[in-house]
Amino acid sequence: MATTTIAPALRRKHRRARLRTLGFLSPWLIGFSVFFGYPLIATVYFSFMHYNQIQEPSFVGLRNWKYVLTQMPLFGPALWNTLWLVVVMVALRVVFGLGIGLLITKIKSGAGFFRTAFYLPYLAPPVAATVAFVFLLNPGTGPVNEILGAIGIDGPSWFNDPNWAKPSLVMLSLWGIGDLMVIFMAALLDVPKEQYEAAELDGAGAWGKFRYVTWPSITPIVLFAVVTGVVQTMQYYTQALVAGKLASGVTIGPGSVIQPGYPDHSTLTVPQLVYSIGFQNFNTGAACVLSLVLFVIAMAVTTLLMRKRAGLLPAED
Repeated sequence: MATTTIAPALRRKHRRARLRTLGFLSPWLIGFSVFFGYPLIATVYFSFMHYNQIQEPSFVGLRNWKYVLTQMPLFGPALWNTLWLVVVMVALRVVFGLGIGLLITKIKSGAGFFRTAFYLPYLAPPVAATVAFVFLLNPGTGPVNEILGAIGIDGPSWFNDPNWAKPSLVMLSLWGIGDLMVIFMAALLDVPKEQYEAAELDGAGAWGKFRYVTWPSITPIVLFAVVTGVVQTMQYYTQALVAGKLASGVTIGPGSVIQPGYPDHSTLTVPQLVYSIGFQNFNTGAACVLSLVLFVIAMAVTTLLMRKRAGLLPAED
């Protein structure tokens, strides 16, 4: 009799607990559904439709997928440029940010000045920073080539040369390395000094301290920097578009149609192609296919990096 009386009370208590938990989770659930779940479902839906944002969508099956994967001429260059930037830009940003963080943490005087100097470029808006960088690297009037010419070096054409356009974008990203520098500095300063003292007593040099003390301690932060860098670079859009337009000398005005990728599609990325196909050519179905391909690649790379055996963290026994 007592068991029969207690059971409903326990069920009501558990129900209230679940409702309370759901209430606390509701802001995240609403945000996830509105800003991720619904857009993802809609993107999958429109990838099988012919939709020009004016007429009603009509089902076309795999026609959009076939067009993007086998017939779209710019898909290959855009995908190659995006993956190139992911590999080169992310790797160099992590190495450069870690190196700057190490140097500043070792400086005994003037660390505040150098920390501020390296962090300030990161605060510049992406468009303003890109405009300034394109001006600095202008092959005809830019101060960089003038300095190189003064010392007898024939400077490249930078953003006007297909072979130098992507390396120039990488240099732009290294100029704004302040975010990673701060993250790595915080991780480096958190390494226990006792471990360095123990390693020094064991006869470890500078490389030994870094390999056996610093690196194991900051590896999770390095993994975080790599994963977030991959996700951000997969969405690389503004800097490449602005740099290409400024270098090409095209005047952007009302009603003008921007064709990204100057010079010779060397700076064309998949996000730029998505915008061009979807909002300039009004081919929403093909743009959704491109978005899904980019999403799948980003998820695959992130999953690979998050695995301890394939990423940076040591494997568990």
